[in-house]
Amino acid sequence: MILSDIQKFIADNKRASIADLKLHFRMDGDALRGMLNRLIRKGRISKMAEAKKCGGCSSCADDATEIYVWVNPGELVSEKEPVSPTCH
Repeated sequence: MILSDIQKFIADNKRASIADLKLHFRMDGDALRGMLNRLIRKGRISKMAEAKKCGGCSSCADDATEIYVWVNPGELVSEKEPVSPTCH
């Protein structure tokens, strides 16, 4: 059940950081990564390449820059969108 919930959350939002997922599902990051890896193997989501931090503030946590993206061949997610709602 939780795997389909994670899939739906990412599909609805088009992308999600591990920080967003930890907060929403109230789960440990390592447990989430295991499920996310399963969705990656199934071709449902992909992990973005190492995201660059926003620049000078140094306040972006690693969890905020670890981004998972919904895979939909007909729809591209812009890499210019903010990494996290809290990132400037």
